[in-house]
Amino acid sequence: MDVLWQLQGEPTHATRERYRADRERLVRQPMIALLNEVADTDPRYEDFSVWHYRTDSWWWQHQGAVIRLGRKIEIGLRFSLDGLRIQGAWWYPDPGQVDMFRKAVASEGSGRELSAIVEDVRKKGYDISGDVMKRPPRGYPTDHSRTNLLRHRSLIAARPLGCEEWLHTPEAVDRVLSAAADLDALLMWLVRHVKRAA
Repeated sequence: MDVLWQLQGEPTHATRERYRADRERLVRQPMIALLNEVADTDPRYEDFSVWHYRTDSWWWQHQGAVIRLGRKIEIGLRFSLDGLRIQGAWWYPDPGQVDMFRKAVASEGSGRELSAIVEDVRKKGYDISGDVMKRPPRGYPTDHSRTNLLRHRSLIAARPLGCEEWLHTPEAVDRVLSAAADLDALLMWLVRHVKRAA
C-alpha cells in the first residue's frame, strides 16, 4: 500500500523508476503468488496473466490480473488503494459472439437460466454492467421478457472484496476462491453459449 501511495496522481518518470523495484516485489509478485495459489485449486484457473505497468500512470496504481476460462470470458482481479476487486466478464467480444449470446438469451431454456443466474449474482452483492444498447437489438421483439439481457454486448459482474487485514494473509486465496464460486454459474453459462466466434 505504501508503494501505491507514492504513485498516486501523475507520478513523474523519475518517481516511477524510483519505486519500480518495490512495486514489482511488493505489488506485482504477490499478485502472481496469489494467482499461482488459486490456479493450484482448479485446472480451469491455470491460464492466467498478471499485467505489467505500461506507460499510463493508471497501470502503475492498479495491479490487474485475469484468469481466462473461455474466449473473451475471464475472471479479473484488480488491486489498488481501494483494495482487491473481482469481476467475472465476457467483454471485447469477437465478431459473432454477440449474436451467439443473444440467441442463447432469447431461447427459453438457456435464457431463463441466465436470467436466474444474473439475479442470484446480483443478490450476492455484485454489480451487473457491460456494454448495453439503448434499445433492444433488431430482430427481437421490443417486449421480450429478457429484453434487458438482449441489449448487452458484454456482461460483467463485479464487486470489491475489500482491503482488510486478510488481504495480507493466506486468507486472500480463500476470499478469491469464494468470489470465484459466486461467479462460476455465470461464467460457465457464457463458456457454454458464447465460447467462440460464430
